[in-house]
Amino acid sequence: MSAHIVVATIHARPGCEAALEASLAALVPPSRAEAGCLRYDLHRDVNDPLTFVYLEAWESVEVHQAHMRTPHFLAARKAQEPLVAAREVRILAQV
Repeated sequence: MSAHIVVATIHARPGCEAALEASLAALVPPSRAEAGCLRYDLHRDVNDPLTFVYLEAWESVEVHQAHMRTPHFLAARKAQEPLVAAREVRILAQV
């Protein structure tokens, strides 16, 4: 069985990028500590400083869905609402 791969792209509202980066970065340690997390890396677009990208790998769809229900994830999403201009999540399958 292959990993459940997630690419989440988050665009900050202008002027909110530092606060959003801090909030996104704070999610990395507790997410990596979750059972079934294979990878949880945060990146910033070098050509667009308002754009952040998580590259994630989870053992299964169910593990990823459980991640999205954790208290740290839900609290961060709520706190990020005024900082985020747009969000796109892609689920990938290995070919």
